[in-house]
Amino acid sequence: MKKRRRFWTVVEKLEALIDKGVYPAGSRLPAERELAEAYDVSRPTIREAIIALEVRGRVEVKTGSGVYITDSAGSDPSPKSISAFELTQARALVEAEAAALAAVTIRETELSALKQALDDMLSAEKADEADQRFHEIISRATRNNAIVLSINTLWKVRRNEPQVIAAYQDVCSQGAEQRIKEHTAIYDAIAKRDSSAARKAMHNHFNRLINALFEASEAKALEEIKRKTDETRGLYSISHLTK
Repeated sequence: MKKRRRFWTVVEKLEALIDKGVYPAGSRLPAERELAEAYDVSRPTIREAIIALEVRGRVEVKTGSGVYITDSAGSDPSPKSISAFELTQARALVEAEAAALAAVTIRETELSALKQALDDMLSAEKADEADQRFHEIISRATRNNAIVLSINTLWKVRRNEPQVIAAYQDVCSQGAEQRIKEHTAIYDAIAKRDSSAARKAMHNHFNRLINALFEASEAKALEEIKRKTDETRGLYSISHLTK
């Protein structure tokens, strides 16, 4: 197994221990260093595994405290407080590896379906649905049910979390042409069975998306500052006294 995908092995082993009750709800996982030594992997690999477990609702990361097993371990997670930035980072990690694997395992029928989804993205009316279909085809082409579950869960957040929906609408509506170019690059790499290029193309797609999210967030922040400044100026202005 390639190093870039080793975190899935760690995820499966930790989930097995959670299911057996070795790590009961409310308990804390061992430190990152200990887990890395226990599973003979790097600490970045452990971090990726923790992100995957968090997306699945199996653990909760508490900054400065540690990683804790959730009460809902084993149930169908329904995340309620995931930001657009967190979602995009998680998608970049999971979907880049899915694209790399799909480049090796995808069938010709799936490749044709992927091309159709890409073509459908040219239509403004079909773009959003075709975008999701494009990513779902890649996930199924990996032949890995854990990856399919993870990507489906991430898309569930994408469709149902209000703040994520609003954030994505802002950036997707402004970058339609670039979105087509990025998905074309992903398709071309997978069609050439080039795992490295497929991973890079997917990373490039999400890197552009997360930068666009930051720019939109900054614009909103500046707009809010201006609004408050105008309110304050109106409150304390004495221009009406000098007329």
